[in-house]
Amino acid sequence: MVVATPNTLRRGNKKPTPFGIPTIDLSEEKSKASEMIVKACEDYGFFKVTNHGVHKKVIARMEREAVDFFSRPVSQKRRAGPATPFGYGCKNIGFNGDKGDLEYILLEANPLSLSQRSKTISKDPYTFSCVANDYVSAVKNLACDILELVAEGLRIQDKSIFSKLISDSQNDSCFRINHYPPLTAPNHQQEFNHNWDPSPVEEDRRLHISPLPTVGSKSRIGFGEHTDPQILTILRSNDVNGLQICSHDGFWIPVPPDPNEFFVFVGDSFQALTNGRFTSVRHRVVAMNSWKTRMSMMYFAAPALDAWISAPPQIKNKSIIPTNNSNIYRPFTWGQFKQIVYSLRLADSRLDHFKNHTQ
Repeated sequence: MVVATPNTLRRGNKKPTPFGIPTIDLSEEKSKASEMIVKACEDYGFFKVTNHGVHKKVIARMEREAVDFFSRPVSQKRRAGPATPFGYGCKNIGFNGDKGDLEYILLEANPLSLSQRSKTISKDPYTFSCVANDYVSAVKNLACDILELVAEGLRIQDKSIFSKLISDSQNDSCFRINHYPPLTAPNHQQEFNHNWDPSPVEEDRRLHISPLPTVGSKSRIGFGEHTDPQILTILRSNDVNGLQICSHDGFWIPVPPDPNEFFVFVGDSFQALTNGRFTSVRHRVVAMNSWKTRMSMMYFAAPALDAWISAPPQIKNKSIIPTNNSNIYRPFTWGQFKQIVYSLRLADSRLDHFKNHTQ
């Protein structure tokens, strides 16, 4: 099923192709669901799943823990930082100058690390650790189920060919919670006091930090455009707008929030694993002129650092003329790709560094 979206944001005089968010019911018969997922990954690199099997209580408990953390004074939240890359961060995204109108927690998605990090995040570390582990385990299982359906839809005999990359005990998956404070006070008459922001405007000017980019007159960039480097991203947000994806013809599509369901993004590594048959989707978050806070939780499914990213021989890209080497990308490890990711800006194209020049 494809659900219509609100109007797209036009660039120049081009007219957008009609677009709807692919919505896939995971309770459907497996062959049907697998075909729909493959088509969504090919056409959009993005889709929503319903009947996903993640219990509402697991989601609600994780959201409560996140709300509790972000509602604290900055001085307390800073104890969980700085994000290098894991921990609490604010405004700064990565190491190369990218900035956004948000604060966040980035965590390694394994029980030992979550247990250790919880000591600086929560007043009740044991509860936070248990809640986070329950949530990560549930969405990891969802990611594995989706990857096995993809393998079935691609007619690959080994249905675990993709899922085993993230079920590996040494997987490098991570879990991130983004918090986008409101832009205006509830009465809409004055700008909201960003007491969450540890870098006031005066300090930014002193350090020659550029102001946050804007989109139109009543919104600004919460998280700039980018693709995710991992295999899959499983996102859940509250009921506040802001997420936009970029269509293949270059239009930004607002994605209506749905706190009861999950959105799935194809990542760069999955693009390489499918030999370009799937395309990682560019997306961003625009902080709208709203007095409501947006919060999103993302599970980034990644393989082990020494795992090789290479398309299996069963997968061919339909747009490539067959040659002795019809792979778009040369094989690379996740660790090698991660080094490139950390060396580039948010919007840069990382896979270009691994293209076969014979193509």
